[in-house]
Amino acid sequence: MIGDFPLITFFTILLLFSCFMIILNSKLPTVGTTIFTVMSKLAQEYKAINLSQGFPDYDVSPKLTEYVTEAMKNGHNQYAPMHGLAALRELVSEKIKLLYQADYDTETEITITAGGTQAIFTALAATINAGDEVIIFEPAYDCYAPVVKLFGGLVKPFELHGPDYEIDWEMVKKLFTSNTKMIIINSPHNPTGSILQQQDIEALIKLTKNTDILILSDEVYEHIIFDEAKHLSIALYPELRERSFIIASFGKLLHATGWKVGYCLAPAKLMLEFRKVHQFNVFSVNTPMQTGIANYLKNEDIYQEVGSFFQQKRDLFRSMISQTNFKLLPCKGSYFQSVSYSHISNEADADFAKRLVIDYGVAGIPISAFYTKNNEEKIIRFCFAKKQETLEKAVERLMKI
Repeated sequence: MIGDFPLITFFTILLLFSCFMIILNSKLPTVGTTIFTVMSKLAQEYKAINLSQGFPDYDVSPKLTEYVTEAMKNGHNQYAPMHGLAALRELVSEKIKLLYQADYDTETEITITAGGTQAIFTALAATINAGDEVIIFEPAYDCYAPVVKLFGGLVKPFELHGPDYEIDWEMVKKLFTSNTKMIIINSPHNPTGSILQQQDIEALIKLTKNTDILILSDEVYEHIIFDEAKHLSIALYPELRERSFIIASFGKLLHATGWKVGYCLAPAKLMLEFRKVHQFNVFSVNTPMQTGIANYLKNEDIYQEVGSFFQQKRDLFRSMISQTNFKLLPCKGSYFQSVSYSHISNEADADFAKRLVIDYGVAGIPISAFYTKNNEEKIIRFCFAKKQETLEKAVERLMKI
């Protein structure tokens, strides 16, 4: 006993009091669970066809899994070098030289990463300080803004609008201040499927010339581009290459998004800072996966032909969706097709997307989730990186709307 209190009661009160003393100030107080997780969970709950999250529902190449299995059996199961296996870095260097006529040193300018998102996070962590301003184009992949904020940066969003999501560079120029540290670009674009044109590149060169502004170029869909268009990688332009982190993904190329393997290209000075962070938030990436990918991609036809593979899926999906009441928006790259439902319903897109799952058994992503201000244009994004029978079954259900 302590006074009039039993000992057990005293310690219970003390424990509760100590719990209430823990105060955690969130670094991302407005950030919740990503829309991709929310919609995929909802799709699973209602047994809906999941066209929301961007992942294929078909198997990777048996030859690729054979190479990875072989790597495991041959003992390639320990840490890879921090910046990636030499064989894979050399393959990346050769690919970039072939496609974009750019030389990246395998020792100092290429780093293998645990997917594209980790590369984006690391590039921002290495460069953004409190008060730095970062221009992003919205709708935007939802990791950009939170990571900038995590490191004390200020996000300066520039809103793009359907159906074409073209950039007005004269208006973008008005966002520039003495604190502008970086511009984040994404082509082919997630979620809209738009691509940068030559005039966009020329405007970007003009805006950044004689400045110390950095560029983060998210090019994870670089090989998924349609109608004989050419991917205008930042690697093609020396004026931009010297100030840029270029992010790419093997997951998108190899239909293996769950492997989370990608890479970052940057000039040596920038890569030095990138690796200072990379070594502590990842250090190295799955060794047998790297070994298998390096062997598999010796056949350059694999990345040369992936665009035509997805164009067939895009064309099929568009032809089927055109028979529904949705209106198709342009899709020039990526494996996402956006559609308008403004003539069907006045519902907010998040509500409409949930109703699609519950009432019709098809999951998509509301485009407002890709805007800071939840811009409402009544547009839903579907992923067409699926088996033909999956797409047919989904459209059959959408025909009922």
